[in-house]
Amino acid sequence: MQTEAERLALYRQLRTDIRGSEHHLIVGLDIAKEKHYAFFGTATGRVLCKQFTFPNSKEGFELLLSRTEQLRLQQQLDPVVFGLEPTANYHKPLADYLVWHDQQVVQVSGVAVKQNRELLDGRWDKHDRKDAANVADLITQGKCQFYEYPSLEIRQLRELLSLKHRFKKEEHGLKTRIRNNLLAKFFPEMDQFINSCKQDTLAVIGTCCSPERISELDYASFFTKVVPVYKGKRQEAHLMKIWQAAQNSVGCRAGELANYEGELLVRQLRGVRQLIREIEDRIAALCSNFPEYPCLLSIPGVGPDISSKLLAYIGDPHRFETISQVIKLAGLDLSASRSGKPAMQARPVISKRGNADLRYALYQAAVVASTKNTFFRCWFAKQLKGREREHGMVGILRVKLAAKLLGIAWTLMKNKEMFAYEKLNNC
Repeated sequence: MQTEAERLALYRQLRTDIRGSEHHLIVGLDIAKEKHYAFFGTATGRVLCKQFTFPNSKEGFELLLSRTEQLRLQQQLDPVVFGLEPTANYHKPLADYLVWHDQQVVQVSGVAVKQNRELLDGRWDKHDRKDAANVADLITQGKCQFYEYPSLEIRQLRELLSLKHRFKKEEHGLKTRIRNNLLAKFFPEMDQFINSCKQDTLAVIGTCCSPERISELDYASFFTKVVPVYKGKRQEAHLMKIWQAAQNSVGCRAGELANYEGELLVRQLRGVRQLIREIEDRIAALCSNFPEYPCLLSIPGVGPDISSKLLAYIGDPHRFETISQVIKLAGLDLSASRSGKPAMQARPVISKRGNADLRYALYQAAVVASTKNTFFRCWFAKQLKGREREHGMVGILRVKLAAKLLGIAWTLMKNKEMFAYEKLNNC
């Protein structure tokens, strides 16, 4: 199997040679769940096979390679390029199979596929055979992207981060259900205490959500029921406010069902949080195997969560030649619509075309660095000086700092060095 560096070198050579080439065999693939469609052609526009259907199985993949080799020998073409549009997870088994068999695989953007579809025959018509030809047509124009196939550790880290993201969304959904479907109806005064969802707040919801039941108890009995083990004056003051709010609550009268619903939701929320903690432990254990991980942790504002995302989404830092390519990965590159407008009126904004999860993590790192770290706090104040009244300037500068932190992280990963303030000018 070819290394990632070898595959990247072949891709860069392909981008140089593909236009008008009489030697390349181009295979456009339309991915589906049960079967795939292939189109065979050349970069000069010659059609070799309009439609070739094969099942999503090992026999189907072998059939594809057999048909490709047959056409390559008949037409005396070499090399072969397989192109596909990433479709959910359905494309991954086929792409994995082709990469492991040392085939050159590229991908095309879904936006490019949509815009190029009508140009094929002047009609907005969509079907599987045309989609495969559409992919092949984009490759002949050189409008394709490198299909990244990182190491197994990086792929596992990405899967764990994706799993954590899904459970985080589930956690947020449960908190919203507790707040909007339960407390808003039976105990609206408790809404001010739910933002942090502390353990004692969850204990109240899970044991006696009804303010009527709370008001029937004196404070000592209520405290003992919610928190069997006393943990401090701060917790006592928090529960005192909840108990006082229950005395004059305007919530609807609640029966046993409200308490039962609260118990179920709290139990489910605690279970989800436990799963998130287990996933975070697995992520930390996996990240500890990377020599770049301590380097990322040394950056101000970058903790374990953000470091794991930088490791996962940057992958091999040597696959990027310039810092602008890394910034595009996160969608932090600037773009503006300048057509028919003076240059002063065309205000550039970030493209947001890259990885949204990485972009959000970097922005959070910029917030922490610009408020907690002395060096970056001084840098931020210097940049903001004289521009405090400009609308949105704080957010703009934080985005700028996020891009700077991404450049620092890429440089440290590439050189396997720890963060040092005196080297900032080199990043």
